[in-house]
Amino acid sequence: MADSSSEIVARIGNGVGAFDAAAWDVCAGAGNPFVSHDFLTILEESGSATARAGWQPLPIAIEGADGQLVAVAPAYAKSHSQGEYVFDHAWADAWERAGGRYYPKLQIAVPFSPVPGPRLLLRDESVAPHLIAAIEAVTVQNNLSSAHATFIAPDQVPLFEAADWLIRTDSQFHWKNDGYATFDDFLAALSSRKRKAIRNEREAAARGLEIRHLTGADLTEDLWDAFWVFYQDTGSRKWGRPYLTRAFFSLLGERMADKVLLILACRDGAPIAGALNLVGADTLYGRYWGATEEVPFLHFELCYYQAIDAAIARGLRTVEAGAQGSHKLARGYLPVTTYSAHYIPDPGFRTAVADYLKRERAAVAREVAFLEEMGPFRRCR
Repeated sequence: MADSSSEIVARIGNGVGAFDAAAWDVCAGAGNPFVSHDFLTILEESGSATARAGWQPLPIAIEGADGQLVAVAPAYAKSHSQGEYVFDHAWADAWERAGGRYYPKLQIAVPFSPVPGPRLLLRDESVAPHLIAAIEAVTVQNNLSSAHATFIAPDQVPLFEAADWLIRTDSQFHWKNDGYATFDDFLAALSSRKRKAIRNEREAAARGLEIRHLTGADLTEDLWDAFWVFYQDTGSRKWGRPYLTRAFFSLLGERMADKVLLILACRDGAPIAGALNLVGADTLYGRYWGATEEVPFLHFELCYYQAIDAAIARGLRTVEAGAQGSHKLARGYLPVTTYSAHYIPDPGFRTAVADYLKRERAAVAREVAFLEEMGPFRRCR
């Protein structure tokens, strides 16, 4: 696909691994590890994001006149709606009841990762309309029902709006570092009742345990074996089966160890629970957690409080602790709006979805405003 007036060429790659890593990362930037060439190829090479798993990698790229990569979107042909965290099952049911075929659809996303970030990876923002047009062309030319860009960075929402994509909102809970030097500084900003509750939770969770923060060369295969057990237990309860393979964690430790923070709780030297985080330029991203022993409040300690400790120590601005979970509010994580964008070629289907999204956006805005009022911080803050 080519634009003769600008000598811009669009093409589909046979996986992210088909692209030069350095060229990809120039487009992706260094801020968000989830859109890096390393992370996305680890998903492919580990057998986690593959056609067999329902995630066929089809990255859509724009090349300049010199053949250099100037923009790319991590795109997948999806044969189901699992592992996305932006739920469109009702859309699929409605379209298929009307005689249509919803799957496969095109997904612009980071598989299994409800992490806001860029979905149009751009060396130059002026190329964004060409990349969006290429995504639309792939959707129409292959008779796909729709294209979906999920967990878009807020600053990219206007790019999709300009192309007349439908915008959907939801919410997550993120912790913001308000210049805290210590965890106690953070606690001082909370109401006295919340402050006391968190101290009690931390004391109960850590009793008799050693908490370890591990990164880099400390991430050995025996630790990944232990974490794999934790991950399988949580995955089987949440999703029916884990999305990621055991090989994913070994490759993550091999290629991105400096971006990984593994927080373990150990009893008598043996890990009994763990939380896996990735470290971005200004954000700590909490991803997976699991345990082989039930300990009150240990989930909160490893996933939320230890993450805050780590963010403060590293001078990071934000902790993103994953999708959903209003229980995070009492622990200092405040609601933020998340965004996705949707391209639906069929006019009737588009109108029905647009009407639904208008009402849903209003409901999300009301909920976020309500939750903000219920936050744990002192009113004089």
